[in-house]
Amino acid sequence: MEYDVIVVGSGPGGYVTAIRASQLGLKTAVVERESLGGVCLNWGCIPTKALIKSANVFDYINHAKDYGIHVEKADKDFGAVVKRSRSIADGMSNGVQFLMKKNKIDVIMGEGKLLKDKKVEVKDDKGKTTTYGGKNIIIATGARSRELPNLPQDGKKIFGYRKAMTLEKQPQKMVVVGSGAIGMEFAYFYNAMGTDVTVVEYVDRVVPVEDEEVSKQLERTFKKAGVKIKTNSEVTQVDTSGAGCKVSVKGKKGEETLECDVVLSAVGVQANLENLGLEEVGIKTDRGKVVVDEFYGTGVDGYYAIGDCVPGPALAHVASAEGIICVEKIAGEDPLPLDYGNLPSCTYCSPEVASVGMTEKAAQEAGYELKVGKFPFSASGKASAAGHKDGFVKVIFDAKYGEFLGCHMIGANVTEMIAEAVAARKLETTGKEIIKSVHPHPTMSEAVMEAAAAAYGEVIHI
Repeated sequence: MEYDVIVVGSGPGGYVTAIRASQLGLKTAVVERESLGGVCLNWGCIPTKALIKSANVFDYINHAKDYGIHVEKADKDFGAVVKRSRSIADGMSNGVQFLMKKNKIDVIMGEGKLLKDKKVEVKDDKGKTTTYGGKNIIIATGARSRELPNLPQDGKKIFGYRKAMTLEKQPQKMVVVGSGAIGMEFAYFYNAMGTDVTVVEYVDRVVPVEDEEVSKQLERTFKKAGVKIKTNSEVTQVDTSGAGCKVSVKGKKGEETLECDVVLSAVGVQANLENLGLEEVGIKTDRGKVVVDEFYGTGVDGYYAIGDCVPGPALAHVASAEGIICVEKIAGEDPLPLDYGNLPSCTYCSPEVASVGMTEKAAQEAGYELKVGKFPFSASGKASAAGHKDGFVKVIFDAKYGEFLGCHMIGANVTEMIAEAVAARKLETTGKEIIKSVHPHPTMSEAVMEAAAAAYGEVIHI
């Protein structure tokens, strides 16, 4: 079989790329070794949000009296919570199957390996190999949980995010290593379900890529909820010889041992590039990622790479955007390179965290003279009515021209609000223009306008 485009991997980078290729009139195939939708739909973005929603509901019920509602002692069925999550993931994967058929994309199930002369060899589950040719081959193989030498994953007592969402039994005590998005989301979920959770972070604050004020707020809220946070700390070893785990943690005050049932390793991801044939084809890698140009060409004619296996944020929406740009370029369109400075980042714990652009510290280091505004949700009528007053919106502008440099949010539903800031920055909107853009009342999104007004000394409600 000969194709215009063969995409290896069907995650949110791969399947979106394939659909756009088909829309552009290119004969397209997708190679997938496991499940359509990849990690995001099956083991990441979607099922984790289903787990978190169950935790949100349980938390609401446990605080029903705050809303004037009386509920007898509530309990949860951990197995049913996990089952619901898996059911939603299966539904989404089936949805991708429908999209493949709708867009007349051939799905080739099996393990793909790149060959020279723009070919892909696919080995199916019975060991049979078939070779396919394509004018353009796009690598979209994604990534998996990264393993540390001192934290080897056995899949039983020490594991990554995949196992964390399908545990047969809820652990009584858990240690989460790493406080990025994955670590904090699972820390929230298990704590809300009733597990005793300790988060260990190597650097001096949680969610370290976020603005420092956001990190401080999230740590306060988590501690208030009963999560133990240990920053400036390193897990040196884990003893799994007994019934549970003995986790050795080295911190500022020396070394201590934490006892728990299981350990979740949430220290990032590593690209799936092994046994892919990169070396044979001549595709270069650097620090575990495929080296690409601004339109995702690898330097070897006809071979491209996108998503978690190339440098940049390992985020589903980034992979999708990269894939669309890549295939539009292949089709002879004139896409703009992706602006990596205007990519939203979201963490779906409670409170949620969302951001785009520069942190205050980064903007200062870049030499900007700043106007910074912050509006707390404690002053928001909608947040007060909803019972979610924790958090704030923080905006950062260049004092000279009003350029919208960054936006940082922590609070309920802020992952739904951050797109306003992304669009505003894309359109080169200034702080004054945001202030004069009338926002509906009462809404959480008013906080963006109010924060901008605070930056310019015009805020009304604080």
